Amino acid sequence: MARVLFDKNVPYLLRRCLKGHQAQTADDEGWGQISNGELIGCAEEAGYQIIVTFNAKIPQIVAALQRASPGSFEFIEIAHPPKRRLGDVEPSR
Repeated sequence: MARVLFDKNVPYLLRRCLKGHQAQTADDEGWGQISNGELIGCAEEAGYQIIVTFNAKIPQIVAALQRASPGSFEFIEIAHPPKRRLGDVEPSR
């Protein structure tokens, strides 16, 4: 069983799909107002193995939803973020 943390922008109902995992939200932990860089640190310190966020490719997702019709499908590729190396500094936002 993995400990999964949902960022504040992840649909809460996604928890239902994660049977066998312990899923909490950033708000559950009191981390709803901190930056992503701080969130990662807090999550690691609290023992979370997975963080789920939903802030990538939003314009492409919205456009695909507007193009959708019954029976259609579309893939939106979301690249993996580059691996962080020890000593890397989180860019300020």
